[in-house]
Amino acid sequence: MASSSPLLPRHDGSALVVGGPTTVLDLGGLRIVSDPTFDAPGPHGYLTKTEGPALAGERLADVDLILVSHDNHADNFDDRGRVFALAAPLLLTTTGGADRLGAGAKGLAAWDTHTLARPDGGGELTVTAVPAVHGPEDGERDPDGEVNCQVVGFVLAGDGLPTVYISGDNASLRTVTEIARRTPCIDATVLHAGAARVPGKFRERPVSLDSVRAAAAAAILGAPVNIPAHYTGWAHFTEGREAIEHAFDDAGLTSVLRIADHGTWLPLKP
Repeated sequence: MASSSPLLPRHDGSALVVGGPTTVLDLGGLRIVSDPTFDAPGPHGYLTKTEGPALAGERLADVDLILVSHDNHADNFDDRGRVFALAAPLLLTTTGGADRLGAGAKGLAAWDTHTLARPDGGGELTVTAVPAVHGPEDGERDPDGEVNCQVVGFVLAGDGLPTVYISGDNASLRTVTEIARRTPCIDATVLHAGAARVPGKFRERPVSLDSVRAAAAAAILGAPVNIPAHYTGWAHFTEGREAIEHAFDDAGLTSVLRIADHGTWLPLKP
């Protein structure tokens, strides 16, 4: 991906939240960007973006891998994010998303894996798609069993690397428990929090983790590093940084919470 802007220096073993759900992870010599959203503030159909990204997509033009939890909603995949993602060497997303996005995307169903060679010489990075439920457990399901739409999270793992769980837009603690059972040694999480609520959907119950459930997910997974994302930048996010900090404090989990201004590198190991 060509760019005239100065590239963001790499910071291996760390993550940086750009804004909304968009997160940069530098792991094993690879630069990974999840759920790219780079548009300026403004309306996107029934959703409204209220803040721009902490840095422009051009500064991440050396990206090696894009992860898209779902392409259906602009708060996870806006217009500039789509252009950015489709120019990348590899895009992993849902099976339905890959059909919509075309030949540049590879679809993964829950528990499917994809491996990449690591430039650091450490072997391979394995990306595993994991389940997500984009709404309440009792939400109406489509013929494929999905609530709202098909969504996946991701687990990134490799020898000598922290194992990282990226939740995608998941509101289900039952699903988090299944992931913890099947992936017992998670070192860090990127949790889509913010208690996203959309008028007319599910009696306006959250379609992503609220702050209390984000803290509960951290407890279930037992990860020593938990980085919230997806809690500011769009009008339908209803719980921000203060609510997240309060929930982790109430749960006695402040020591495992890593939250900072967007654009700040955060280590993926304690």
